[in-house]
Order: sequence, then C-alpha cells, then structure tokens
Amino acid sequence: MNAVLEGVVKQHLIDPEICIRCNTCEATCPVGAVTHDSRNYVVDVDKCNFCMACIPPCPTGSIDNWRLVPRARAYSVDEQLGWDVLPAELPAEQLAEAGLAPEAVAVVAPAQPAPAAMADKFNSAQYNATLPPWSAAHAYTSLYGPKQAQKSVTATVVGNHRVTAIGAQGRPDYDTHHIVLDFGTMPFPVLEGQSIGIVPPGVDAEGRPHHARQYSIASPRNGERPGYNNVSLTIKRVLEDHSGRPVRGVASNYMCDLKLGDKVEVIGPFGTSFLMPNHPKSHLVMICTGTGSAPMRAMTEWRRRLRQSGKFEGGKLLLFFGARAKEELPYFGPLQSLPKDFIDINLAFSRTPGERKTYVQDLMRERAADLAPLLADPNACFYVCGLKAMEEGVVLALRDIATDAGLDWDHVGAAMKREGRLHLETY
Repeated sequence: MNAVLEGVVKQHLIDPEICIRCNTCEATCPVGAVTHDSRNYVVDVDKCNFCMACIPPCPTGSIDNWRLVPRARAYSVDEQLGWDVLPAELPAEQLAEAGLAPEAVAVVAPAQPAPAAMADKFNSAQYNATLPPWSAAHAYTSLYGPKQAQKSVTATVVGNHRVTAIGAQGRPDYDTHHIVLDFGTMPFPVLEGQSIGIVPPGVDAEGRPHHARQYSIASPRNGERPGYNNVSLTIKRVLEDHSGRPVRGVASNYMCDLKLGDKVEVIGPFGTSFLMPNHPKSHLVMICTGTGSAPMRAMTEWRRRLRQSGKFEGGKLLLFFGARAKEELPYFGPLQSLPKDFIDINLAFSRTPGERKTYVQDLMRERAADLAPLLADPNACFYVCGLKAMEEGVVLALRDIATDAGLDWDHVGAAMKREGRLHLETY
C-alpha cells in the first residue's frame, strides 16, 4: 500500500506492542518486504506492494497498521527495528507540506509485480488457508494483552517434565518439556491449534522488558486435565540458533527451568484459522516436526476423548512426525500406546546412524495412495507445523501426489485454501 500518490505514502507498519514474533508475516510475504532482528518485525517501505497477503494469517492483528507520511519521511527499516511502540499519526500540517490532506488518500493502490528473482520460486505459503474449517468451533482471541483492559493473566505451573530422551551422549538439544499452566478462576478459553504468549521476566541487553514468545497449545479444549482451567505447552530448550551458533533462548530456558508453583505471565490466546473441524466424520492429516507436534497432540487427544465418550464417528487420523532421531521425538512413548485403529502413525528420522535420511515428505510420498483421495475429500483437513524448512517440501509432496493421481493441483490447492482445509504454521 505504499505508492499511493506522488509525495505521500500510506506506510505499512507492524505494532511492536502486540506482535508475538511468530514469523507468519515474513513467511507469508511473497516479495520479501518483511524482515526482523532479535526484537522487532518490520516492513520495508521500498518493497511492500500492498498485496495484503500477510494480513489474514496474523494471529494478533499487529500486522494491520498504517501511517500516512510524506514519502521523503517514510520510516526506514532501521527506525522501525528500534521501536517499542508505533509512532502517532503525523499532524495534518505536516501532511499538508506534501500537498495532500489525509481524507484525499486512496485506499487501494495497484500491486507491483513480484521481483524476477521470485517469479520462478515455488511459493508454498500461497496455499495456506486463512479461514478455519467450516465446522470449527468459535475461537476467542486476545483476551489479555498489552492493549487490552487486562495486560496479562497469571498462570501457575502445575506440571513440568521432559518428554524426550536425552540420548547416550547427554545431548542438551534433545531437552523438550511438557509444561502445564493453570489459570485458576480467570477465564482462558482455548481451542486446539491456538497459541499463547509467554512474557519472560526481566529485561534484554538494552534494558527493555522482554517481549512475549509464542507457543502452541498442546492440550485439548477441556484442559490438560479434563474439567480444569489449564493448558499444556511443548517447549524445546533453545541452545543454538538455526545456523548452529550458541545462544540461550530467553523464554524457552525460562520455561524449561520452571518449578511447580511458579507463576507465569501469559497473554492471548491467539489464532483463528489453525483449528480442527468439529464434524465427527472429518479426517485429519497431521504433518509435523519437533515441537510442531504440540497442536497435533491437542487435536489427537480431543479426538481420543471423543472416542472414549462414544461421540467419535470414525474420521481418519494420519500423523507424519519427523525428528533427527528417536531420542529427540517428543511424546515417543505415549505415541506407541495409541490404538492402531484410532491413528495411523508414520515416523521419519533424518539422523539415525546407519540408516538413510528420511523426512516427513518421503513418508507422505510412500503413502500417496492413501493421501490422494483425502486431498479431494471436502471432509479432510491437512495441518503442517514445524520448522520453516519443512514447509516447501511438504506442499510439493502434496502437489506431486495430486498430480500423479490425475488431479489438477492448481484447482485442488486453491480449493483447500478456500475451504480452510490446508493449514501451514511454520517458524
């Protein structure tokens, strides 16, 4: 929305107060206009073409902010990276210097073509549904947050235990915890597929309070313990970045080290699209790696409880779950105890000594005969959650499975997005 009229720009900005740094905007932007540093996500005014692709997937609404400014005074990336709050609207007299009154600005501008470098790149994000399945329950969002009447809610730690094996060499990067938070009498309604923000105590290196970190809910809608006002999270202790450089994740280490009875500051909940269908005969295809298993655990557990109550009518559950090794796979033990006629589990390990590297998309291709009919089934929903690196391979596998089955992927992929049946949540 940037080149509106000569001399004036209606600049796209991200509100740092309510952004939970989930990376959805950067992953979705088809022209690379969104970037970030260790603190803020920002929009480059020279790249943004007002395509609006990033608006619907944002779980908080922080992405939907605009400021009318003279083109010569547009906020630079460096300026935005230093913000703690959005700047106020410029006074009318400053806009008048550019020869334009605010009410004269058009709301829509023609989108510029994508850069040539991206023209041939497969864009998996274009298939991500921004609407939930038609039968999904209503999701409550942003009940607590920086711009709400109540800034946060305090939860009590009632459970914290490791859900991965440490491994023969005691590798700390396998350290993943299942953490249960209880909200007592404070309302905190959630659904499978939603997330919450954890606000770590203390300040960063520049003396500013830590911003919230987002974590997917790993428990079903009626609580980790049925009938209690609690949620669970699956959190991996971060000790290195994506490039392998040593770091110590502020929120992940804080959470993994919590003791029973400790208090945690929470905002949210967030998310209105990555929701499971309520239709009792709907099918779920869940594709995940590592802690991307959290929403899949929530969905599976809700279906398991429905089955126990006699309200589950036989929709298929297929799980494709990947990790580097069995020891790093969260919930490996509980997965083995689930009935085979309830869920179809496919495990992929990419770093097992003496065995070939296998990824979730490899197993999907092996199960093409089972997945192809589900791609065209209006009662089948696909969920992908995990590291960003997996997303393209998974969607390409779906495309190839559809094509090999004689289906038109452009038609199928568009229909799945439109019907809320293909959801991508990667980071």
